[in-house]
Amino acid sequence: MLKQRVITALVMLAILLPALFYRTPVPFALVALVLIAAGAWEWARLNGYSQLSALLAGFVCVVLCGMSWDLGLLDQTLPLLWRLAGAAWVLVGAWLLRGGVAGWSRIPRVVRLVGGVLALWLAWLAVAQARFIGIEFLLSVLLVVWVADIGAYFAGKGLGGRFSKSKLAPAISPGKSWEGVWGGMAGVLVLCIVWLLLDTTGESLYARLVAQHGLALTLLSMVFLATLSVVGDLVESLIKRSAGAKDSSGLLPGHGGVLDRVDALMPVLPLVMMLLTV
Repeated sequence: MLKQRVITALVMLAILLPALFYRTPVPFALVALVLIAAGAWEWARLNGYSQLSALLAGFVCVVLCGMSWDLGLLDQTLPLLWRLAGAAWVLVGAWLLRGGVAGWSRIPRVVRLVGGVLALWLAWLAVAQARFIGIEFLLSVLLVVWVADIGAYFAGKGLGGRFSKSKLAPAISPGKSWEGVWGGMAGVLVLCIVWLLLDTTGESLYARLVAQHGLALTLLSMVFLATLSVVGDLVESLIKRSAGAKDSSGLLPGHGGVLDRVDALMPVLPLVMMLLTV
C-alpha cells in the first residue's frame, strides 16, 4: 500500500510540477481540466449513475470549462460569480452537513449531479484563474488547504478528545475531532504570519489580502478558509458514506480518487477568489 502511494505520488508530481512551473499557465489549466473531468465522473458514479452517464458528466464539465476559457473568463475578476459561489458553499454546505447522510439521499439525483458538476467547474475556473495570477499566488492558496489538513491530522492524533468530548461529525466522519479543526486553523494562521514576515514580492494570497483588508481581517479570512476546507472534506465524506464507498474511485492507486484529493479545495478556491473581489 505504501509503495503504491509513493509511486502514484511521484507520477502525479512528475506531471503537475512541470505544468505548474511552465512559462505559461496553459499546461497547468489543461492538467487541472483533466482532473476535474475525472472528478465529475467520480461524482456521478457515487450518486448511482451508470458508466455512460458518468462519462457524459465528465464531458459536460469539460465543455463548461472549455467555454469559460474560450470566453476569456480566466482573466476576468467575476465578482458576482464568486460571491454567489461563496455564499452557496457556506449556506448549502451547512445545510448538507445538518441534514447528514439521510438528507443527502433525499435530494433528487439530478439535482445532486448538476450541483456537483457546477461545483467542480467553479473549482477549475478558480484554480485556473489563480495560476493566471501567478505561481506564487497559486501555491500560497494550495498551502492553506495542505497546512490545514496537516495541522488537523497531527492535532487530532495528539490532542483528539482531550478538550472536547464530542466528535466533530461522528455520523459522517467518525475520526475527525474538534481538536483537529483547531489545529488546522492554528497551522494556517502560523503559515500566514510566517509567509508575511518573509515575503519580498507581495504576490501571495496573504500579502494581497493584507493590502486590501488589513492584517486582522486577513487572519480572520484564514480561519474562514480553514473552516471551509473542513466543510469540503465532510461533504465528500457524506457523499461517500451515502454511496457506501470508502474512496471516490480507484483512479489514484493508494490515494483513492480525484475527489479524495480535491474535496477540501473545492470550497476554498472559489472563496479565495471571492475574498479578492470583495
